[in-house]
Amino acid sequence: MNLVTLILAILAAGLLALFVLRGLDQRAMTAEWARLAAHQPSEPLRYSPDMVADLPEPARRYFAYTIQPGTPLYTVVTIEMTGQFSLGTKEAPNYQPMMARQILAAPYGFVWAMRTTGKMPFSGSDSGHWTRFGIFGLIPVARQGGDPDHARSAFGRYVSEAIFWTPAALLPGPGVTWAAVDANTARVTVRQGGQEQAVDIILDPEGRPTEVSFQRWTNANPEKEHRLQPFGGYLSDFREVDGFRLPFHVEAGNMFGTEEYFPFFIAEVTGVGFPAPDP
Repeated sequence: MNLVTLILAILAAGLLALFVLRGLDQRAMTAEWARLAAHQPSEPLRYSPDMVADLPEPARRYFAYTIQPGTPLYTVVTIEMTGQFSLGTKEAPNYQPMMARQILAAPYGFVWAMRTTGKMPFSGSDSGHWTRFGIFGLIPVARQGGDPDHARSAFGRYVSEAIFWTPAALLPGPGVTWAAVDANTARVTVRQGGQEQAVDIILDPEGRPTEVSFQRWTNANPEKEHRLQPFGGYLSDFREVDGFRLPFHVEAGNMFGTEEYFPFFIAEVTGVGFPAPDP
């Protein structure tokens, strides 16, 4: 075997390995999506203001706005979105147009599958177990997860997102408590599987959640060290979907509330659904 043939054989083997890896990633994502969808209640209760009568006023106002009386209390949602995703910094954001779909089943997990649509396509998925992205969906540029730091960071994400996409998952009960921070700020704390996350919600007079913020466990800092840092964002363009009022514009980023904040994620929701569990 000459040198050229050997090089071609190595390249072919490497390319095959990348395709196999992508197939395994896709299989894992499909399985996790199905696991989360199975948490959808088959015969959900219907919302009544009596369910939150004992909560502090800001929390009652939040539920009065986000869930209409009589709404089936679905706790698993799928979201389709377009928007922009930053691959840079505040000084040079390098925003890329993106398309994504997501399933959210707090407090059990989420899957976010995203692809950019720029000159150098970048795609992959994020979940409570992994972060896997690659150029052209093949060449790995980020493969993380499977450790306590990733799990803790991911838990913060899907608890915070439940506030605006699955309010029914945050009704008071085991593992979910509410408190008033001030007249227009409610704090929800969620505990599940040894994890705990508190999130603050700023409400307008109608109860519309306009800002969400919390201390997130992350290594998104120059030192690449995991620590608690401010995270959050803004919600707007609320629309009614099957009895819920949900934001169709969301932006979020690290260091929320400081001069270092910039939104690395800007999304325009194009579709929301509440999948039925498998029979």
